[in-house]
Amino acid sequence: GSPIPVGIDVQVESIDSISEVDMDFTMTLYLRHYWKDERLSFHSNKNKSMTFDGRLIKKIWVPDVFFVHSKRSFIHDTTVQNVMLRVYPDGNVLFSLRITVSAMCFMDFSRFPLDTQNCSLELESYAYNEDDLMLYWKHGNKSLSTDEHISLSQFFIEEFSASSGLAFYSSTGWYNRLFINFALRRHIFFFVLQSYFPAMLMVMLSWVSFWIDRRAVPARVSLGITTVLTMSTIMTGVSASMPQVSYIKAVDVYLWISFLFVFLSVIEYAAVNYLTTIEERKQLKKRGKASGMYSIDAVQAMAFDGCFHDTDVDMDLTAFSDRCEENETRARAASISNVDTTRIKRKRSMKGNVGRIILQNNHVIDTYSRIIFPSVYIVFNLFYWGLYI
Repeated sequence: GSPIPVGIDVQVESIDSISEVDMDFTMTLYLRHYWKDERLSFHSNKNKSMTFDGRLIKKIWVPDVFFVHSKRSFIHDTTVQNVMLRVYPDGNVLFSLRITVSAMCFMDFSRFPLDTQNCSLELESYAYNEDDLMLYWKHGNKSLSTDEHISLSQFFIEEFSASSGLAFYSSTGWYNRLFINFALRRHIFFFVLQSYFPAMLMVMLSWVSFWIDRRAVPARVSLGITTVLTMSTIMTGVSASMPQVSYIKAVDVYLWISFLFVFLSVIEYAAVNYLTTIEERKQLKKRGKASGMYSIDAVQAMAFDGCFHDTDVDMDLTAFSDRCEENETRARAASISNVDTTRIKRKRSMKGNVGRIILQNNHVIDTYSRIIFPSVYIVFNLFYWGLYI
């Protein structure tokens, strides 16, 4: 005869987990079937239905609905098997199950973690095609209901919807298929705290080297290497919690650009150091100080004490000792009453000399970097967040 109509309605109890690595979700639901079997009709004076447990299921015909693309599923059996069969006098049957199912969700991570994932749970008859059994939603769009307290730690559930369609198999024909669709929008605040904000801080920390004396090699090199290694750790941590996809994710774009800024800050100092060395060598050659037993150029001095020396300072040890003797004699000749005045003058002159030295030691590349690096990074952030949000 004609195909048997089987109505379906679903109540979603919970969405237990969403796994990006396995690309699946786990859902617990109440699955209810409605159909009419006149062979089960009975006489009732009060027109009341009869309810049975799972023991009667094996003795009557029930629809063979299964979940398409499911990985694991089971019917709850605590304390007894969660199956209910209700038969009405006219032969209408209600068959209800409480099921937990894990099914595939084909996710697109190109916008991760600013993404919205659309998943669906699909129901279909395994043996009976559309000529034998017709699956449909019992109450249309109202056939799908959800618990009000459903919530997820990393996702916001935007909508639930029900739809239907047909599926074709070359060997067996066309089958009715029902879809439980739901959209999940990811909460971004967790990733802002764990990935984006630390990356921003590392990029800004790398800019500190632009304000450090260009001759303080240990300070600037250690700062650059530390920021590079920290950025590598952040990138590794994000990649470890994600599936190994072959395309670029939004978070990869941000982290790699941030890593590039940190790396360029290290390259910037390498250029400053190289140009400074060449400049000081030229100045020493012009002044005739490149030769001499006790003359040490800037590069050799750095090798001894870890920092460059001003080219204005005469490194001749003999002249240095002569100046020391003269200063000693003058200091002894000075009266005790003028000691305090001399110290104050020295402090003032030292403050002025420190400011002058900082200005003289500022390389032109550092000056431009202080403006260019922050400006470009701000433009990148505006473009990135405007594109993905």
